[in-house]
Amino acid sequence: MSEELRRIIPLPPVAGDEIFAAYQATSEFYQEVRYREEFERYCQWYYTTAQRHRQELQKMKREVNILGWFRWGRR
Repeated sequence: MSEELRRIIPLPPVAGDEIFAAYQATSEFYQEVRYREEFERYCQWYYTTAQRHRQELQKMKREVNILGWFRWGRR
């Protein structure tokens, strides 16, 4: 078809299924992006919390166990 005829004859309308498929794919893509970002934030929070708990545990191990003195006399 010549270039002149392409300008005169309009393109056929896009089928509704194609529009819906494009919308569905776009929606699923952004949903996946949100899921991955949320999962990354959760992982960061988890690693930060775990590191803080490890530090607190080491600190607690270095402290004197006062309750242990009372239990020692009962054995």
